[in-house]
Amino acid sequence: MRRVLLVQPSMQPPGGGNGLAAWILQALVRHHRVTVLTWWPVEVNPINTFFGTDLRDSDFDRLLVPRTWRLGLDPLPLRLALLRSALIMRHVRRVSDAFDVILNAQNEIDFRRRCIQYVHYPTYLRPRPAQDLQGYYHVKWLLKAYYAFADRIADFSLDRMRANVTLANSNWTAAQLHRLFDIDVRTIYPPVVGTEGLQWNRRRTAFLAIGRFSPEKEYERVMSILARVREHVPDLTLTIVGSFERHARQYYEQIRARAESLGPWITFHQDLSRKAIGALMAETKYGIHGMREEHFGMAPAEMTRAGMIVWVPNGGGQVEIVDRDPALVYDTEEGAARSILEVLRDDAEQHRLRVRLAEQSQQFSEARFMREVQAVVADFCE
Repeated sequence: MRRVLLVQPSMQPPGGGNGLAAWILQALVRHHRVTVLTWWPVEVNPINTFFGTDLRDSDFDRLLVPRTWRLGLDPLPLRLALLRSALIMRHVRRVSDAFDVILNAQNEIDFRRRCIQYVHYPTYLRPRPAQDLQGYYHVKWLLKAYYAFADRIADFSLDRMRANVTLANSNWTAAQLHRLFDIDVRTIYPPVVGTEGLQWNRRRTAFLAIGRFSPEKEYERVMSILARVREHVPDLTLTIVGSFERHARQYYEQIRARAESLGPWITFHQDLSRKAIGALMAETKYGIHGMREEHFGMAPAEMTRAGMIVWVPNGGGQVEIVDRDPALVYDTEEGAARSILEVLRDDAEQHRLRVRLAEQSQQFSEARFMREVQAVVADFCE
């Protein structure tokens, strides 16, 4: 039994990266002695409820970064993910000798020893997308100073990082990493909990959009697309399901105002349980995503696992979820509305898409993910 250290800033819901870390933990606790090192404390019950895991407090040990670091950074109204990552790197180096294997579940890392790193989007691909940087990305000198400060704390070496075993959440992310660092990358799709859906003819002819209430999710784009569709299918409705990030309150108010201007056919649900979200997916036929370059796309994957037909923008790793089917990938609002109408009017095309998505979604099962993680750790140890 190996001593494994799993490093992840937070395991708590929501968030696809946190859910992936929870399933890594689930995959390893029966085979290894696992310690989880986090910035925020780990609470098992919310993790199991939201992500579908079956973890117990006794399954693993816990380590936290020094309390003074948390007291200094947590009250600030900024995400400061890069700075937190830098501090975590320093702390892991202090404790790493106690472990046989270190697995970092959030992007590239340098622990001054070879480890396994799972990358959602390259941290060192700069400048970062605007949605990742929030308020301070507009001030270039401040952003540059922030990068320099965090990098100095991290004492990050690209050469040491390149020696790690690198995993990615999509082929798109893997290609970014290979181009940026000239390293070999293995794609292991995130685990997506399956939902048993109703028979197709018992589902609502309606749309779901699921994700954080944050500007990069572009819910206003989703609403505009379906408003175009409703000109031909006036009974169509949209349900938006999301959770809050504290920096995005203004955006939430904006999309609520936009929805009210369009009419009562748009409804919102906030901070639903996984069970409630699963029930909505099980009874709904169609889903749509708005973010242009989602690195993978947990929400579209969850909807396909529930038997829904899902449309996604033509960018990022999300096109892999729908197997790049031209009927489900859109570039413009007009194109999306046209594709949706064509599918809604063709029962045979709907059947074809449902079969194709059901086959594709098997790549995202929890069992498949756990087997692949276990194999990677076993190979690493050998």
